[in-house]
Amino acid sequence: MRYIQCMKTATIPSVRVEPELRAEVESLLGEGETVSEFVEASVRATVLRRRNQAEFIARGTRSLDDARRTGDYVEADAVVQNLQRKLDAARVRKPASWR
Repeated sequence: MRYIQCMKTATIPSVRVEPELRAEVESLLGEGETVSEFVEASVRATVLRRRNQAEFIARGTRSLDDARRTGDYVEADAVVQNLQRKLDAARVRKPASWR
């Protein structure tokens, strides 16, 4: 807790938007929520999404490199066919009312 109290805060640059967008944002605010809180939450969500995307791409690239190095991989057509079989089987098992 002591560390947090000593931290300095930083600001995100203000962004000019059309009045219509500002009005839409304001119409979507939760009770007691400010535009600043909305913007902060949006920035945090975007940072998290982009971090997850970067990690996903990094894992995929490592996997591809490993597959090329070892020669141990499955052809895309085989994967798609297997997934299609699973989907077809699930559709057969699923009651018609769920479709």
